[in-house]
Amino acid sequence: MRIDLSGKTALVTGSTQGIGAAIATGLARAGARVGINGRGEASVAAAVERMESGLDLVAAPGDVSTEEGCGQVLRMLPDVDILVNNLGIFGATPALEITDEEWRRYFEVNVLAAVRLTRAYLPAMKERGWGRIQYIASDSAVVIPAEMIHYGMTKTALLAVSRGFAKEAAGTGVTVNSVIAGPTHTGGVEDFVYQLVDRELPWEEAQRAFMGEHRPQSLIQRLIEPDEIANMVVYLSSPFASATTGGAVRVDGGYVDAILP
Repeated sequence: MRIDLSGKTALVTGSTQGIGAAIATGLARAGARVGINGRGEASVAAAVERMESGLDLVAAPGDVSTEEGCGQVLRMLPDVDILVNNLGIFGATPALEITDEEWRRYFEVNVLAAVRLTRAYLPAMKERGWGRIQYIASDSAVVIPAEMIHYGMTKTALLAVSRGFAKEAAGTGVTVNSVIAGPTHTGGVEDFVYQLVDRELPWEEAQRAFMGEHRPQSLIQRLIEPDEIANMVVYLSSPFASATTGGAVRVDGGYVDAILP
């Protein structure tokens, strides 16, 4: 199956590193023109420089968790065919110590930013009769981690948001889906792992200890690589996925032991 996204423009939020960078690279390799997004111009420029040469990449800095930053990105990329709402923050905090401010911050970054961009880009997609919108959710949406229930709450919300916007786009040729990513190997996750296991352990031992103690449901018994998430996103962004909408597609390593709606 050869995926060709030539002539399509995509925006991947939070794409200067980790899963977002892998998704942006995958879409660009398939021929799309891809907007690289992060909060600052310097970080975005550095990310574009790090990515492989020959890809059609556009710097699109702006903090999309704010109205001002979202407007900045929209001025640079006023119209896209593919929107991947990847931006997200996470961290371990005991449930009773999560402040009101933190609850609001997690919602604004992980959920409201995605809603705001969907609201901006979906109407033109519907008019053209083609578009792809995706939300990078998490296994934490359905298996709420005790150490970060505020993060789990936001990922559960994304499942509702994606299903709702899929209904808004019904019959238009625009598909809207969420991707349930399992525990994934990124720099941020390495830091998170070391919050929960002995910092003196070498990384491979630390990863095994983390998966065994905190994510024992995983059937692959390892962290997922960002490219494995990107492969699914690229497929869902393609014409081949035209009948997949309103779904929660799992790339979780068999972590979620449930049938999702």
